[in-house]
Amino acid sequence: MSTQPPPLLNRCLQQTLRRGRVHRSAPAGCTSIPLWLFDPAVLDGPLDHDEAQAVVAEPAYWSFCWASGQVLARYLLVHPELVRGRRVIDFGSGSGIVAIAAALAGAREVVACDLDEDALMAVEANAALNGVRVSLCPDWHRREGVFDVVTAADVLYDPENRPLLGDFRATAPRVLLADSRVRNLGDDAYHLQTVEEARTWPDLNEFEEFNRVRIYQAEED
Repeated sequence: MSTQPPPLLNRCLQQTLRRGRVHRSAPAGCTSIPLWLFDPAVLDGPLDHDEAQAVVAEPAYWSFCWASGQVLARYLLVHPELVRGRRVIDFGSGSGIVAIAAALAGAREVVACDLDEDALMAVEANAALNGVRVSLCPDWHRREGVFDVVTAADVLYDPENRPLLGDFRATAPRVLLADSRVRNLGDDAYHLQTVEEARTWPDLNEFEEFNRVRIYQAEED
């Protein structure tokens, strides 16, 4: 297990933030899964205009571990029976924390799906850091094979993503969804399981309402 940050991840981060670098960090909401995440210690001063514009235009989402991902990962570790022995696909994996948790919980195979090539590199590096194997998928619409479980965290921030709720249910008989942005999913197939607190890591000082994460489950009868 490497203790040095993967140079490739640093180079990816520096495309938008030239001072950027990753370091090994355990998110407060799921301390058992270390990840290579953005190192806030590099920000010894305010971002200049060009840096700020670059960060807004092409944010490195994978370099932060969002609240919903932490909560869903923790939930899987507490309830491994939800994924144990099953083939799981994690939509919008980002840092990979949920996919890694599914693997640690005993899933037969975990596929991490993300359109961002940098995110998939981060997933691969973070899976190695945790001693698990995660397969990679760059396009949800080109996923292969049959899945038993879909996991997804913080993917409903854009209203245009709402149709994914039905797509998830059509993909697998069990869907586990974590979200802190939408109060009403508008889909009665999803049943609230729990509400838990977490903060984005490193902390972005988001509104408190975004720190309350709701976990839903949809399952075929």
